[in-house]
This record gives sequence, C-alpha cells and structure tokens, in this order.
Amino acid sequence: MCSHFPVCPSADALNREAAHVVKAHPDQGWSLLCNGVVLFEDTGLLLPDGSVIAPHRALVAA
Repeated sequence: MCSHFPVCPSADALNREAAHVVKAHPDQGWSLLCNGVVLFEDTGLLLPDGSVIAPHRALVAA
C-alpha cells in the first residue's frame, strides 16, 4: 500500500502513527494515514481491521 521511501510502518507496528498522511480532514478532526489507520485529533486511532485504540495523549505536568 505504501510507496514512500523508507516504507511507512504497518498498521500493526507500534510506531504506526509515523506513516504519511494521505488524506487530511482537520475540519472533521481526522486524517487517513498511508497504512490505512485513521488518526483522530484526540490521538485516538481506528485500525484497518476495525479495532479502536483509545486516545493516548501525554499528560502535561503542571
């Protein structure tokens, strides 16, 4: 699916969010990555197999 060099990480990889954005919809709060992952602005993910990864924003120290 990926034609980038180096090849983007797969949807199963831990660094899946490092894949290139192929379609961005900031007005709707999501982007489609080269590996088929949908990345939401709250850092949640929808994987190509339909599974969901909950938002995982880093906690900010006060």
